Amino acid sequence: MTTAVLCGCEARTRYRVLSIFFDGVPDPEKTAVTAINAGAAASAYRDETKKQQYTEHGPYAAKLCEGCHQRGTNKLLMPVESLCIYCHAFTMDKKRMHGPIASGGCKVCHDPHSSSNRFLLVSDSKEFCLYCHDKNEIATRQAHQGMTAECISCHDAHGSDNEFLLK
Repeated sequence: MTTAVLCGCEARTRYRVLSIFFDGVPDPEKTAVTAINAGAAASAYRDETKKQQYTEHGPYAAKLCEGCHQRGTNKLLMPVESLCIYCHAFTMDKKRMHGPIASGGCKVCHDPHSSSNRFLLVSDSKEFCLYCHDKNEIATRQAHQGMTAECISCHDAHGSDNEFLLK
């Protein structure tokens, strides 16, 4: 309350003060939040060259930080390996699980706050898998010859009962 009185209610002023204390405070000049459905929101990021959409994780968009973090701190309520599956229904009942999933590493692929990529991925899905998987090795496989589709067209990124995580 004291900070708000000292800083005023102007969005730019609040941003400057809050960004001193917290990482990731959205710049009001670069974001405009609009609700897209119950508990979720979308934001438009304005770039000098183009307008790009990004999605925010529901609790983050609703400013429900305490859904994941201890009040007044940046500490998580539980180990990160358990946090995502606390809210997101996910089973580990497949014969083969993707490495990051098996180790509870959701953040290897997904951003827990916001992303300009589909499914809150940390990068563009067209080249995403190739950050960890060798493009040259994949290209040598017969099934991938002339392939232009995204990896998830054939593979399940989380887990599968089939070899190579095929759907």
